[in-house]
Amino acid sequence: MEDNAVDSAIIAWREEGMWQVESLTPRSSESLDSIINALRSQPGEGGSLALVSVAEEFFLIVRVFGAEPRVLVSDELASLDWPLAAQALVLLEIDLPDDEDDDDEEGVPAGDLAILADLGVSADEIDLLCGDLELYPEEALSTIASRIGFGDQYNAATSSLG
Repeated sequence: MEDNAVDSAIIAWREEGMWQVESLTPRSSESLDSIINALRSQPGEGGSLALVSVAEEFFLIVRVFGAEPRVLVSDELASLDWPLAAQALVLLEIDLPDDEDDDDEEGVPAGDLAILADLGVSADEIDLLCGDLELYPEEALSTIASRIGFGDQYNAATSSLG
């Protein structure tokens, strides 16, 4: 498997009350540090956020508002196979799961479920989207982007990638 199998990486921020959305380059999405650096370059009103889909397996939401980034990974077991998920758990100071956890459990989200609560997406809604095994990560992120108010821009940005 590729180290960086990012399907899409979109950053969004508000500027003068309007959502601005752009795709991250593959290089800018190759590590959590790169994503955070890209977000810091677009501070916006209320910070900036990244919606990242990886290998149709899991998604990552990163938000930079203030000094410390907030992170959510949709499935902590993804850290067993994907460096980006493992980097998120390290940042969150969550122990990486053991290989045997992959056989015993269904993956659960890790990180800040309330990462988007002030933007209209509750922790319960995020939890439901993370737990919906029928939903592809990009579909979950599209739902989240729509709830926040930039769904059309998100969908346009992701369709231009592939």
